[in-house]
Amino acid sequence: MIKRKTVLFLLLVTVLSPIVLYTDTLGRSFKASFSAADEFDEDVTALTLGGVDAKLNLLPQESSTTLKEPIGIVYSDNDSLDVDESAADLELGGSVEHKTRVLSTTYEEGDRSQRENPIRQVTDGKDDGLQRGSELTSHNPSQNLETEHGQQSAQTSGKGDHKEPVKTRTEKPIDQTVIIDARVQQLKDQLIRAKVFLSLSATRNNAHFIRELRARMKEVQRALGDASKDSELPKNAYEKLKGMEQTLAKGKQIQDDCAAVVKKLRAILHSAEEQLRVHKKQTMFLTQLTAKTLPKGLHCLPLRLSTEYYNLNSAQQQFPNQDKLEDPRLFHYALFSDNILAAAVVVNSTVSNAKDPSKHVFHIVSDRLNYAAMRMWFLANPPGKATIQVLNIDEFTWLNSSYSPVLKQLGSPSMIDYYFKAHRSNSDSNLKFRNPKYLSILNHLRFYLPEIFPKLNKVLFVDDDIVVQKDLTGLWSIDLKGNVNGAVETCGESFHRFDRYLNFSNPLISKNFDPHACGWAYGMNIFDLDQWKKQNITEVYHTWQKLNHDRQLWKLGTLPPGLITFWKRTFPIDRSWHVLGLGYNPSVNRREIERAAVIHYNGNLKPWLEIGMPKFRHYWAKFADFDNEYLRDCNINP
Repeated sequence: MIKRKTVLFLLLVTVLSPIVLYTDTLGRSFKASFSAADEFDEDVTALTLGGVDAKLNLLPQESSTTLKEPIGIVYSDNDSLDVDESAADLELGGSVEHKTRVLSTTYEEGDRSQRENPIRQVTDGKDDGLQRGSELTSHNPSQNLETEHGQQSAQTSGKGDHKEPVKTRTEKPIDQTVIIDARVQQLKDQLIRAKVFLSLSATRNNAHFIRELRARMKEVQRALGDASKDSELPKNAYEKLKGMEQTLAKGKQIQDDCAAVVKKLRAILHSAEEQLRVHKKQTMFLTQLTAKTLPKGLHCLPLRLSTEYYNLNSAQQQFPNQDKLEDPRLFHYALFSDNILAAAVVVNSTVSNAKDPSKHVFHIVSDRLNYAAMRMWFLANPPGKATIQVLNIDEFTWLNSSYSPVLKQLGSPSMIDYYFKAHRSNSDSNLKFRNPKYLSILNHLRFYLPEIFPKLNKVLFVDDDIVVQKDLTGLWSIDLKGNVNGAVETCGESFHRFDRYLNFSNPLISKNFDPHACGWAYGMNIFDLDQWKKQNITEVYHTWQKLNHDRQLWKLGTLPPGLITFWKRTFPIDRSWHVLGLGYNPSVNRREIERAAVIHYNGNLKPWLEIGMPKFRHYWAKFADFDNEYLRDCNINP
């Protein structure tokens, strides 16, 4: 019995052991295959849409042995954004640029075209860049485009449900700028490559290819239109892009002379740079021309107002509260302008934000042509309880060429020749100095404040291109610590330092001033007239103006002589009092604008001109009463 059991046991082991071993091996193999399937759950040449597997059989597939690792964008742990900078970028309609690390370059044309300019690679002698660019057409780039399109479609549809999304190093959202703008950039790059093929002898002799290429170019141009981002492209844009890639691939097979391609790309780049230079020159000239051109409405307004003014009797032509004009206990403003609408905005915005408007006095000086119109405007539109005085510069009999060097210089033959007889081709660098405002003595009255207001001890000087957003009475209580001028410094950038405005190659300038000294802003300045008189500032100004009779120390304008005259006599006030740049810099931070007591449209892009920046115009326009009958009659609209 024992022997029988032993035999049966050995028989059982002999028979069942191979079966168990085979089953275990089979199980491990199945487990391995399923594990592999989890990692690569679909073949790279298959596309899953709506649960249906479809091969990309339209174009020949790249073998699995030559496949490259897909591009991955990984964010570093140290990526951070400054709150103010990012807010400013978003306000400008831009997108915040994240730092990225590219792991590979499978999709070279779409991504490389944004990170590197292929034309610039060629002209810089980067032949390896050209070779890499030529690989785009040699390995059937349409396949890459279609694969990328399929992957994007699958991701957008949200139906690729059995693949885990690739995780980035941090949880920051992926910047979509590269994806959004990639197709527009590809279409533009295709047109450049097509133009190159059109000009090469090898492809130009192939009539069939040229006809096909021209047809493709028309299709791409129609699809591209004026689009600047992918969302503006038509639905068939991708099909046009894919078709063009196929045609360009044929061109690469026909033309394999890299030297000819390099030569043509260099020619295209040179032509583009020359056109850019010409356009910049034209833009500068036209902008300067527009800045000194008076719009029809602003020409009509003073004529209309002057007619009304001279129809009034002498009693009706007088302003109330004239007893306040010389009261030093009140808050006095000096405004020198021939622009009625601009002056109205300055006064309206100041009074609207004043805690006690009855304590504010505005002294406006205009020229002979606009004097009556300026008076009529404020007679018809009194600024509430504030006091207004309008003066004619011709009434300042003391201001003559024997007293003022600048007045003598402005009427000299050399100055007239500089303005009216200089050739345009020789005047590019000085265009901004040829603005008629520099010929107006109104622009230089700021150096004669004690003579104009002999009984006042402090005056706030304001330009007519500012808007007041807060109560300004705190400026009169600032301790200037013995200085004459209180102003906001503007040396945050290098071009606002002294060497930008003064000629430091002249020994008179170099030995008296520091080229790196901080500049400051005209436009809203609190002046201590008592200290002005004690330090004899007007005489300092006259001395330097006489030395600059030949314009060798500085060009025209009032800021350079102001920097010199108030050198070491200027007290820096808080930057929130005065924010500049709304007339030339589209990147001014909106938070700074809204926090500022005064915003300044310095530059050519004034808010009352058509070239003014729309994004900043509403700060100014809300203080202009466009429902006023005079503005309506002259067709002045917001």
